Amino acid sequence: MYAVEKECKKLLLQENIDADSEIDFDVNGTIHTLSYVYIIETFMQASEESQLVFIVALRKAIEADKIGVEKFFQGMGQLLLMTHLSEKLEV
Repeated sequence: MYAVEKECKKLLLQENIDADSEIDFDVNGTIHTLSYVYIIETFMQASEESQLVFIVALRKAIEADKIGVEKFFQGMGQLLLMTHLSEKLEV
């Protein structure tokens, strides 16, 4: 697990992308801020297969330039928030 996380952070560093960049999400009027590092670390808690899918998708986003990376992390952050909110609803 640690190797994939380290590789994700290394890819960002090689592309001069700040891993501490943050994205704000407005959920029903409440702002949630997630950093790239938080998103990476959270996805690294998933299965090994999911981790590999994450890093492959990140590589593709990097190939699409910086805008691709921003959209990638926006999408991954939205997925995390939706998962978190749906878990709260099940309680």
